[in-house]
Amino acid sequence: MTKPQLIAAIYDVAHITGEFKLRSGIISNEYFDKYQFESDPKLLQAIAAELVPLIPPGTEMLAGLEMGGLAIATALSIASGLPVVFVRKKAKDYGTCKLAEGPDISGKRLLIVEDVITSGGQVIISGNDLRSLGAHADDVLCVIDREQGGRAKLEEAGYRLTSLCTMTDLKAGR
Repeated sequence: MTKPQLIAAIYDVAHITGEFKLRSGIISNEYFDKYQFESDPKLLQAIAAELVPLIPPGTEMLAGLEMGGLAIATALSIASGLPVVFVRKKAKDYGTCKLAEGPDISGKRLLIVEDVITSGGQVIISGNDLRSLGAHADDVLCVIDREQGGRAKLEEAGYRLTSLCTMTDLKAGR
């Protein structure tokens, strides 16, 4: 599958019409359901294949953010051979009580993996949490940049964002 075909396939499966209440409270006649492409094994495999060349040199580990980044990070781990850690929004208060589940991240160069970037807020929070645990987390990789200010906010906070595509790409691919 070529990148333009992949972008068209993502749009086809995830763009739905109807009446939807958005997080902002606004009613919209269209919605982009990211879980539709994250739950499709063929699309997920194709997405991971396109993301592998975008992994920055020197990356030692992938950090999938709860919840959307987990499927993408797992598929990318399989495609790249890099280990993955699963990053919670908040450390659980039982068992291991970890924020980042999986291998030790201290001193490791992580690539933060997310499905869609909108404002970048959760990535900044999680990235700062990872840094406080001793990880080097400066790079972020996502499938879709919604082009709603997230890139600028991430850069302001010291993160470099790379995306497979933007919402403009998705809509142009139709």
